[in-house]
Amino acid sequence: MSDRLGKRLELSRRHLLRGFGGAAVAAISLVPTGALWASPVFRQYPFQLGVASGEPSADGFVIWTRLAPDPLEIDYGMPAAAVEVGWEVASDEYFREIVQSGSALARPELGHCVHVEVAGLLPGRPYWYRFTAGRERSLWGHARTLPMAGTPLERLRFGVAGCQHYEQGYYTAYRHLAAEEPEFIFCYGDYIYEGRSNRVWNGGEMGPIENVRQYVGDELYSLGDYRRRYAQTRMDTDLQAAHAAAPWFMTWDDHEIDNNWTGAVDQDGTSPAIFALRKQAAMQAYYENMPLRASSMPSGPAMQIYRQARYGDLLDLNLLDTRQYRSDQPCDDRWGVECAAIDRRDADVLGSAQENWLRDRMQTSQTRWQVIAQQVMMMDLDRTPGEVRTENLDSWAGYREPRRRLLEMVQEQGRGNTVVLTGDEHQNYAGELHIDGKQPGPDPIATEFVTTSISSGGNGSDQRGDTLAIQQENPQLKWHNAQRGYVICDVTPTVWTTEYKTLDSVTRREAPIRTRMRMAVEHGRPGTLAEA
Repeated sequence: MSDRLGKRLELSRRHLLRGFGGAAVAAISLVPTGALWASPVFRQYPFQLGVASGEPSADGFVIWTRLAPDPLEIDYGMPAAAVEVGWEVASDEYFREIVQSGSALARPELGHCVHVEVAGLLPGRPYWYRFTAGRERSLWGHARTLPMAGTPLERLRFGVAGCQHYEQGYYTAYRHLAAEEPEFIFCYGDYIYEGRSNRVWNGGEMGPIENVRQYVGDELYSLGDYRRRYAQTRMDTDLQAAHAAAPWFMTWDDHEIDNNWTGAVDQDGTSPAIFALRKQAAMQAYYENMPLRASSMPSGPAMQIYRQARYGDLLDLNLLDTRQYRSDQPCDDRWGVECAAIDRRDADVLGSAQENWLRDRMQTSQTRWQVIAQQVMMMDLDRTPGEVRTENLDSWAGYREPRRRLLEMVQEQGRGNTVVLTGDEHQNYAGELHIDGKQPGPDPIATEFVTTSISSGGNGSDQRGDTLAIQQENPQLKWHNAQRGYVICDVTPTVWTTEYKTLDSVTRREAPIRTRMRMAVEHGRPGTLAEA
């Protein structure tokens, strides 16, 4: 299947490139049928943003697409009217056996996106899907239903990725991830970045760096702004390949709305009422462009995205939201300063409802592994080696009381089967979790694997000097790497193996992928990291 998939995806790249050659005018004409525009005739290909699946269950999943003949125009080439979109799900990639089909409305109120919640399928098996609109047909995508809860599983292999700054590098890693044929992909966030278009960016010790490509537009505030940014991002065919290859579980971090936002607070001191308008626009655009269920549809400036998926008797995937319910960062979120406020008892990260939800799920779990899939680092590392200790205040280390509650919750289970999956740092890390990282106990509570960025931060390096110094200061940090790529988790009932996949370059296309490190953890022995 891999060779056929690669050939079809390469055809899709050429098809899309041909579609961009036409003039961006009069993209669609429609023949009305009552209140429904049922017979569209597109002058440019309407499925330029690809297809995606997500939120698999034992009997189905969500399939997604969005009609956008002119993706970067204000109305993206669509009329102010609903358009009928057909869909098919097949048991084979050639669509010889259609097992489910129907139609849905792509509505202008939701950016002409389509979220179909397919049900009635068999558990634990692959399916293929596609869409039609008028005489146009989308490329196909591949999805898979969950096994029934409690079903014995001998192995699960899935991917982890995120932090994909469009300007700072190509998405070559996603093409490689698609070829891995993972069971699913967990995206930990920073799918888009909200800043204005820039030709150069500050590369720190590397000095000014010229971006390999540029966003269209200024900083994002309105619904139209966010829609355009998602459209430009989703036009990347390597990203489309990864979406078409497997179902995704989506979460967000900060840049889907605004850098380092928490709760009702942004980094600019905007009044909560005004910031709520920006959040509302950003959340709607996020829902419109992600393969999420209707239960996640935003209501004003709020959106339900914490949830759980269960893979047989092997693994519970607990997806968290560490932004929406969090209190403001201590000490004005300044990097590299001493901060006594990290110990404040009224701090929050998950909020009481989500924290209680997670406790209930973990207490009742019967699977071999518990996964906490979230966004910001849980290891409380000393970030400035030497006499003065400082923390990353935008991570769990800036919230010591909520962090203690969560780790005690894990410790109470006494099973030694919890793995935390994290992003945000633009580096790979593997390490152990203790109640107090300043004074680690003899036995770790859980293991944390931090996945590097797809492209954010540019090419990177094998190991940064400042992080080497941090590792020497923090014995719970066992390994790190500062290149770009993704993670593959290979899970059996007895051993969890994390494969760190890296690229030497994201500023040139077609860079090869390699396995930079394998780290293994035995069930019942958290934090016992060893190279596999």
